[in-house]
Amino acid sequence: MSSDIKTFYMVNLYDYYGELLTDKQKEYFKDYYFNNLSLSEISENRNVSRTAVHNVIKEAERKIRGFEKVLKNYEKSQKIKRLIENIDENTRKKIEELL
Repeated sequence: MSSDIKTFYMVNLYDYYGELLTDKQKEYFKDYYFNNLSLSEISENRNVSRTAVHNVIKEAERKIRGFEKVLKNYEKSQKIKRLIENIDENTRKKIEELL
């Protein structure tokens, strides 16, 4: 999986499951994926080791992937989006508002 595709996927999973992470996991995840900070930058900003940052981010990734593996909310939403492409415009807008 390319870096851009992984980032896109992880950010989307975060939208579904981010609130299930610890505060520290959320902060590090956001710094890394949303603010595009390197592990070194995060470690310097938070006064912790680069390895500690890496471990927290990897654990957050593992958790949200695990949630998706069980709940499949992202996968289901993608299927729904593909299905509604074939629905009339009015109905499509109403459904998209619900998603």
